[in-house]
Amino acid sequence: MNLKNLLLLMLLAAMWGPSFLFIKVAVGDIPPLTLVLGRVGVGATFLLVALMAARRSLPRERTLWRRLAVLALLQNALPWILLSWGEQYIDSALASILNGTTPIFTIILAHFLVPGDRMTASKLLGVLLGFVGLFLLILPSLAGGVQASTWGLIAVAVASALYGIAIIYSRAHLRGLPPLVAPATQLSLATLFMLPVALLIDRPWQLAAPSPAAAASLVALGILGTGLAFIVYYRLLETANPTYISMVTYVIPVFGVILGVLVLDEQLTWYALAGFALILLGVMVVNGLGANYLPVLRRQGKMRSVGR
Repeated sequence: MNLKNLLLLMLLAAMWGPSFLFIKVAVGDIPPLTLVLGRVGVGATFLLVALMAARRSLPRERTLWRRLAVLALLQNALPWILLSWGEQYIDSALASILNGTTPIFTIILAHFLVPGDRMTASKLLGVLLGFVGLFLLILPSLAGGVQASTWGLIAVAVASALYGIAIIYSRAHLRGLPPLVAPATQLSLATLFMLPVALLIDRPWQLAAPSPAAAASLVALGILGTGLAFIVYYRLLETANPTYISMVTYVIPVFGVILGVLVLDEQLTWYALAGFALILLGVMVVNGLGANYLPVLRRQGKMRSVGR
């Protein structure tokens, strides 16, 4: 099960990885509120079509709708507004690092709110290893000078804290649902929340048509980084604790660097490789991979000491 969690986490990171790039491209032509509306709208449409194709329907329980409405605000509408707005004033590298504070918020909150996810030395070590790895990974972008404003930094930091709260809430209240039902409902509610806000503030009908690159980024963000990603997210939610799920924010920039190497012919540096290694090690420590081997290693150490 631990290996399965690791594979699901990597898949989720691969889907969310390009999101910062898509946002950066799209927000140049599309205002933040309209961008978020388009993102959740495309994602919801994609999942509703998939739900109908699977011959399933949206839930009927009012309690479930209320819980999904809370999550639509905490995990979609509010943080994505903050991220899209904040990335107008800070570089994507800084956004990635601030997004990487999500596991720190999560491990602290989960210790008090989730009985089965108490803070331990190994979890704390894994979170810190991952954060150091993330810092090394983003180091070249930081060294070249970055654009930042105080409000942009605050916006992305608050979004990261909301992600941590949302992961804990969803783990506590939204498990055991049929596939597609929860993400389709959640994104549909997020669309309903965003629609009046975007119409009143951005007045998208008065905006110029976005460039083909911005429009394509919006569609990719809606299908890959929203619709498909939340299917995987809910699957991971069934078997992993909140602290582990939050580690996806460390893995996301790894795929950004990989895309840079494959698409832009960028070069891997030693600190990027070190960052990869530390992030993977941190994820494995939090996930408990290797824990089964510790007693064996201890016994072997004792045997060696006795032999001496």
